[in-house]
Amino acid sequence: MMRHFMMATAVAAALLLANDSGLAQTSDTGSAGQSTDTYRALSLFGDVFSKIKEDYVEPVSNEKLIEAAINGMLSSLDPHSGYMNAKAFQDMQIQTRGEFGGLGIEVTMENGLVKVVSPIDDTPAAKAGIKPGDLIIALDGEQVMGMTLEDAVEKMRGPVNSTIKLTIQRDKQKPFEVTLKRAVIKIQAVRSHLYDNVGYVRISSFSEQADEGVKAAIAKFKKDLGNRKLAGLILDLRNNPGGLLDQAVAVSDDFLDRGEIVSTRGRHADDIQRFNAHGHDLVAGVPMVVLINGGSASASEIVAGALQDHHRAVLMGTRSFGKGSVQTIIPLGTHGAMRLTTARYYTPSGRSIQARGIEPDIVVPEAKIEKVAEPEFRTESELKGALPNDTPAPKPQSAVGPNGKAEPAEPVEGEDLDKAVDGDYQLARALDLLRGMALFQQKVAN
Repeated sequence: MMRHFMMATAVAAALLLANDSGLAQTSDTGSAGQSTDTYRALSLFGDVFSKIKEDYVEPVSNEKLIEAAINGMLSSLDPHSGYMNAKAFQDMQIQTRGEFGGLGIEVTMENGLVKVVSPIDDTPAAKAGIKPGDLIIALDGEQVMGMTLEDAVEKMRGPVNSTIKLTIQRDKQKPFEVTLKRAVIKIQAVRSHLYDNVGYVRISSFSEQADEGVKAAIAKFKKDLGNRKLAGLILDLRNNPGGLLDQAVAVSDDFLDRGEIVSTRGRHADDIQRFNAHGHDLVAGVPMVVLINGGSASASEIVAGALQDHHRAVLMGTRSFGKGSVQTIIPLGTHGAMRLTTARYYTPSGRSIQARGIEPDIVVPEAKIEKVAEPEFRTESELKGALPNDTPAPKPQSAVGPNGKAEPAEPVEGEDLDKAVDGDYQLARALDLLRGMALFQQKVAN
């Protein structure tokens, strides 16, 4: 069965044993002249293959030559098409189920170097401070230039607790080395937290558990809030490299009542697919903020684009990665599988984000929260001889309870806010926005 993937990474080297009849059948769809050209090209390939077998300085197996030829053919198309041998295909299936071995780093190829799309939460790569956009220029001292992406990924894999040294080029800084210890990577696709009455849901990847995890998080919010009302929801898609197309559609459907979520278009008219919302909004229209950045790719961009086009959420952060293509996984029997780019995807408004990305509604760069020094006199009341206030102090109203009515609550601000969001400036701004919207709605209602 073929399955569509939206992941901005290649995960392993590939092996496919082809035969002349299969190649001829695939290409013999045009005119007689085109068919002749195809056979002539195949004849050239056969001549080169035979010459290598006969005269290369060392013996080379048929399997190695065929694998290299097919790998070159696919990799010349785009960064996301490739082959997987039986072991790599099995590893990929394990990865999409949420558990695999390695460093926990999603990568692509750029100008002959391995480029980090994003580290995965709570993995060796994330804990070592690897960042989206980092270029890996050497592995254990061996230059990456000249390797295929599959070769580099395979080299980064290895026994659990073994180490590997990565040489990193970050922006215009001097290259530096990071030693990582390999581990079994268990991805918790969804994490959630309540900040007072604002829900926070982080999706780290669109594995098979993503939609189930989102539904469970929303149900837990409602249970924990009891009679109180959810005032807003933050959906954090930062550094989410993508995953399964059906999971991106399902998560989008969780927050939309109707309308198109995404469409995919291939070379042929009958390849057009449209995916529509047909459920109900799990949070009943409460204000939403979606956090994105340069590590948000593919399936993440489907969700962000759908919610933005339907005006269901405010997008905040920085521009997304810009991967607007769909890969189809085609099993090849005992030889593994083929990953082929077969379509582009389009947001509900018809825009392609390929190589362009999604621009947030509110640009908030990554920054660190720091408390500034307070002035000598912070308020009028501290000044000597200040006039007293002759009106009663207002009652504190910060939380929104049942039926939209205000309820007293402890505000989270200053050092408490810094602690609550772990110094995350973008998350703090998202919380500020949702609390401001809730306060405005509350005042209008009153």
